[in-house]
Amino acid sequence: MHSIKRLTLAVAATAVAAALSASPAFAEKTMRLAHLNADSPFDSHSGAMAAVFKNLVETGTNGSIKVQLFPNGQLGKDNEVIQQVRDGIVESTISSSGGVAAHYKMVGVFDLPFAFPNITVANRVIDLNSDFGKKLTADLAAKTGLKTIGLLDSGGFFAISNSKRPIKTVADMQGLRIRTMTLPTHEAIIKSLGGQPTALPWAEVYTSLQTGVADGQMNPIPIIAFAKFDEVQKYLSITNHVLTPYFWFVNAKFYAGLTPDERRVVDQAAETAVEAGRGISRIIEASTEKGLPKLGKKMTINTIPPAELQKFAAASQPAVRKLIEESLGAEGVAMLNAMLADIQKNSK
Repeated sequence: MHSIKRLTLAVAATAVAAALSASPAFAEKTMRLAHLNADSPFDSHSGAMAAVFKNLVETGTNGSIKVQLFPNGQLGKDNEVIQQVRDGIVESTISSSGGVAAHYKMVGVFDLPFAFPNITVANRVIDLNSDFGKKLTADLAAKTGLKTIGLLDSGGFFAISNSKRPIKTVADMQGLRIRTMTLPTHEAIIKSLGGQPTALPWAEVYTSLQTGVADGQMNPIPIIAFAKFDEVQKYLSITNHVLTPYFWFVNAKFYAGLTPDERRVVDQAAETAVEAGRGISRIIEASTEKGLPKLGKKMTINTIPPAELQKFAAASQPAVRKLIEESLGAEGVAMLNAMLADIQKNSK
């Protein structure tokens, strides 16, 4: 009798354990997602991407994947968090080209100034599914082990702000101390135009502009707006000189450990989130509260005409091409040519 009772209890315990192991709560996986910018989906493209991704993944997997968001650089500097993803300490990050450059120098090919004619062509080329996007991310994976689930621009074309004077000609750049990311190519752009590149981490930019450590900086309009640089800068010149990428990485081992259905949800959620990020950047640019109209309330804004921009391109492109050839070698030149070919293909 006792043996039958013990057997019954054992069978019941086994059934409960099996039920728990099959439940979403028991099988839950945590995906920590870090990015540099504000967590509000209406203030930055990475904030929008993270919010959309979290919602789609958690609902799409019925809770088997829990997404934890770490905005505003909470987990460290960009390059440090990328290393954390490579090491499996953090599962995912949305990273700027400045952080990526410490792990994958080939990102420098994006910095050829005036390479992209407009944002429509840029969206077609800076994409996981473009010819160039496939080549780039495959090479990145081979060299770093990182899985890329999203590729897009960092918020739009770069403009240059400063506290000294409007930039209307190449001569107006002379002597201006312009903050850049720690990218040799960006430093070469400013130097070739007559400015003094000043490499500073993102966390120090506002204070450096405020105290005069740097006269100006270059960034996309949405980033200039949400960083409130209009509080410490007087002039904004629409140069559209460079367009840098944001990479969305996930730890390859974590990704491989997902079920096929979970990977499908993650891939589709990232694709949709990237489109949301692109959209919010364009909205912010045009917004009277957060874009150019807002910046124009405090800053003097000027657009450089095409004929003058050709002079900017003539002054800056040779220096960056030379740097790419010297620092990245034949492999870098081939990657640059692949990008330019895809730009030409998508410009038709």
